[in-house]
Amino acid sequence: MAVSDSPSGASTPPQQEQANKYGFTKPLSLAGPTDADLHRNNELERFLLDSGLYESNDESAARKEVLHRLDQIVKSWVKQLTRQRGYTDQMVEDANAVIFTFGSYRLGVHGPGVDIDTLCIGPSYVNREEDFFIILHNILAEMEEVSELQPVPDAHVPVMKFKFQGISIDLLYASISLLVVPEDLDISHGSVLYDVDEPTVRSLNGCRVADQILKLVPNIEHFRTTLRCLKFWAKRRGVYSNVTGFLGGVNWAILVARICQLYPNAIPSMLVSRFFRVYTQWRWPNPVMLCSIEENELGFPIWDPRRNPRDRFHTMPIITPAYPCMNSSYNVSASTLRVMMEQFRYGNKICDEIDLNKAQWSALFQPYIFFEAYKNYLQVDIVASDTDDLLAWKGWVESRLRLLTLKIERDTNGMLQCHPYPHEYIDTSKPCAHSAFFMGLQRKEGVRGQEGQQFDIRGTVDEFRQEINMYIYWKPGMEIFVSHVRRKQLPAFVFPDGYKRTRMPRHISHPTEKTGDDATKCYSGSGPSERCTKRKSYPEMMEKKPDKPDKRASISPQRLESVSPESCTSKLGGTAQMSVDSMEGVWVAGSTAKYANSNCEIKSSDVLPGSGLSSVVADMQISEPGFVDTTHDMLKPRSVEVPNENGVVVGDKAQDLALDCLESEETESTNNFSNCKAGVVDMDQQLDKACNFITRDECSDYVPNASSQNLSCEVSYFV
Repeated sequence: MAVSDSPSGASTPPQQEQANKYGFTKPLSLAGPTDADLHRNNELERFLLDSGLYESNDESAARKEVLHRLDQIVKSWVKQLTRQRGYTDQMVEDANAVIFTFGSYRLGVHGPGVDIDTLCIGPSYVNREEDFFIILHNILAEMEEVSELQPVPDAHVPVMKFKFQGISIDLLYASISLLVVPEDLDISHGSVLYDVDEPTVRSLNGCRVADQILKLVPNIEHFRTTLRCLKFWAKRRGVYSNVTGFLGGVNWAILVARICQLYPNAIPSMLVSRFFRVYTQWRWPNPVMLCSIEENELGFPIWDPRRNPRDRFHTMPIITPAYPCMNSSYNVSASTLRVMMEQFRYGNKICDEIDLNKAQWSALFQPYIFFEAYKNYLQVDIVASDTDDLLAWKGWVESRLRLLTLKIERDTNGMLQCHPYPHEYIDTSKPCAHSAFFMGLQRKEGVRGQEGQQFDIRGTVDEFRQEINMYIYWKPGMEIFVSHVRRKQLPAFVFPDGYKRTRMPRHISHPTEKTGDDATKCYSGSGPSERCTKRKSYPEMMEKKPDKPDKRASISPQRLESVSPESCTSKLGGTAQMSVDSMEGVWVAGSTAKYANSNCEIKSSDVLPGSGLSSVVADMQISEPGFVDTTHDMLKPRSVEVPNENGVVVGDKAQDLALDCLESEETESTNNFSNCKAGVVDMDQQLDKACNFITRDECSDYVPNASSQNLSCEVSYFV
């Protein structure tokens, strides 16, 4: 049970004093582990070890050696530039650059084979545009140890990606306002932000945020184990990807750190369970923050919905703890938030079963079967002449895929939901370099559509294609194809063993859901003749349908059998029409692109001549009675709840948190968990009281055009 405040004049108990040091609200519980918790924790740590999440000593030593070599390279690079620019011999001798790490490596949760996020800090006279992205790039390109060198200067955080002795490196650069960079530079001090631009601030903040997170958690080792566990879970469940619109490493770190603050004496097995319990009930867009939002005389923009109208439309604010405080999860959309909340509920259900000894930890990490979860998909094929071109081209397209999700949400008023899957697929049978991404499509859950309602996303995809066409490094052979495919038409290369498995329930928490309603029995090859296309029949599908025009003959879209980038040509031509059978009331019709076996001639009415881009898009027609008209619910301005004008949560309000149910749950048998349901909900209601929130009326002085709110999000991304 939580320790109450001491009477006036009495000393604060040490346990309570320690708990108050972390976060800006009091903990929800100070309870420690029981014997059962300790047993579950040992099982969890054993599972993580057996899953190969920890690197060996040899791998750790190799990483340290690579960082040492990189540090020597940038020091030599800065000295070379100093000499070339006519500085004195003493200045050349003192010239210096230092390497910092951030991300998973700095937090201590990296695993085998992951990249190292690094930051090079140099003096004021060494710039990013020419010195870093040209001169240092050329130095690295000439080194035998360096491979897959890819500069991304136009990213939200400019970065240079490469492999050094086989180890992936993401290298940022920041030029600070010092002529000589000291070897013991304190990057957490605010002075490093003086007289620098915003890209430099964003580059510096990766290290500053990592350091601040480690300072704000009660137990670093418990935090690291919990974060390692939840990152592994997020990857298995398909919700780990900042660029796709889910959450990246820093987002998960902040979410886990907040749970550590709320349960300072909990061990990792307890923290994992509490993570799902809290965030299943979190009322987004209430922000997750580890400390109060700091303002500074430097004047950099901070996350503040009262002053910044664009911040009011952020769907899932997760605020960084270092100045300038930013929303690290602005890429999240309504669709990706829906997917993550479904997965949180899944995790919460499994953790409840683990607490009741009805399941093992392995059940929590079962992979999400994406290609059995939806009936309709968008397939985005990316091709280029060679692997080097594909690396750059794919990076550009992938960084903008989330815009396609936002645009579909906008143009269908949120009625058509997208689930982008953050996994790359490669068809090795293609003669050119190839990569593919997929999005699941479905009508908004709980809303029935009227007969013949149609979602025409051809214009949406065309707009997306034009933005992709802005790539300034485009080369002949770089192509993108966007096509609609149904589940039975999915290509064989998306299945690990070249076959389709029997359809399983989409959500374990909904066991009554239909299974395998039209799944094929096998998929042994890529050719149409090798597919099993027989579908099951259901009584409800045999009901009399309303009169409507006869459908055209069913024509399966031709797949991309072989693409020769050297001979690919785009031609304006007729639209090949397609009509397919209904799947629970879903009708699809649209234009497809035809790929000749060797000539790869693309015929589509939507081709942009000379762009090297082709679009295969679809209309989605939902034929369901009882359509309920929702008038732009998703696009309406929302009242975003934010801290008070000083950016500080009032401590007295934190004392009002309803802790009774959660505290009793920590010490009582988990069999009584169901009796605490009302109290847990009350806890969620009281969590809102931890911040002073503004109302819709307080924001009424400036409400941007709702129809453009999706496009007001940042276009770039954290790399």
